[in-house]
Amino acid sequence: MPGYAVKFQNIAVAGGGKLEIRSLLDRQQYADPYGTAAAAGISPACWSLFGQVWPSAQKLADLMQGWEIGGRRVLEIGCGLGLASLVIHRRCHDITASDCHPLAAAFLQANLRLNDLPALKYRTGHWGRPNPALGAFDLIVGSDILYERDHPEQLAAFLQLHAAPRAEILIVDPNRSNRATFNRSMARLDFAMTETRLDAPLEDGSPYRGRLLHYRRDPHPTP
Repeated sequence: MPGYAVKFQNIAVAGGGKLEIRSLLDRQQYADPYGTAAAAGISPACWSLFGQVWPSAQKLADLMQGWEIGGRRVLEIGCGLGLASLVIHRRCHDITASDCHPLAAAFLQANLRLNDLPALKYRTGHWGRPNPALGAFDLIVGSDILYERDHPEQLAAFLQLHAAPRAEILIVDPNRSNRATFNRSMARLDFAMTETRLDAPLEDGSPYRGRLLHYRRDPHPTP
């Protein structure tokens, strides 16, 4: 027994059918017998967060079903169960999923199998620790990742290392107060920013209220 319970859900994606997702049973689940999560800085109170199907993750997956990606290299940060990564991967684009939770890779692999998808690139993405092997990306996406006070500063520093000189970053945020601090940090990195309200319900009819934080940096803009 792994020490935690799971469940299986069918998650509707806008214009793209459904994904079958293996997730933790609830937020009460916890198992860190070897202290790997603690070593990564994940507290018992936050341990189960990676394994939930969050509304903002569903909204990001919906957006990725129709977003223009082209030949760009894409990174999902704080991927959790990897809904957006699965959608991008299903569209046959170059996507790398990343998270700092020690079980994120195993859950991602399980969800790839459930949806008959081939292997998907996964890398550890710890915002507070260096990972030079991760490389740089043209498009970086994430959802509901600004819920701690120190996240804006950590994430901006991480993006400075792993965003290509010309890059686009998309964050779906459920109106958390930390986004203002993050916006200022991104402006210092020469990213132009727009916010778009996201008020349309999710595909299952559940209400959603949030914003799309859209950042662009182009060191050599076309005249």
